Amino acid sequence: MSRLAKPAIIRYYFDADVIGLAKIFLEMRNDVTYPGDPGGIGRDRRVRASCPIKDPQTDDDVWIPETAAQGWLIITRDRHIQDRPAEIEAVHASDARMVNLASDEAVSRFAQMEILMCQWRRVEALLEERGPFIYLLSRTAFRRLAI
Repeated sequence: MSRLAKPAIIRYYFDADVIGLAKIFLEMRNDVTYPGDPGGIGRDRRVRASCPIKDPQTDDDVWIPETAAQGWLIITRDRHIQDRPAEIEAVHASDARMVNLASDEAVSRFAQMEILMCQWRRVEALLEERGPFIYLLSRTAFRRLAI
């Protein structure tokens, strides 16, 4: 008799601009997804469903509300988010929760991983916080953006 695999519980959505980082995280964790993620079975033997955001080119006003409705914490990299009122409005209108690797140093996957790992305990604590919010992260800074 075969046992049915338990589903993975997704908690983090990695935006298209950090898909490489998402794939690294999938090597360690089964609670992340990214646009175009086909799903799969993680190291914990839990089944991760495919991501409802199929195309990495999906517009912000589509994927932000969808990920917020799922209850996922968004991880992205957008150095100029303060200059993107439509993206900020999508976060605000959908009560989304977002962390942004906004530092100039977040140009490579290694640097993105370093920033995220330096701030990981604070990021993980945001799972308990209600949205909307956007936090800007660097290796040494963790600042809430006024939205």
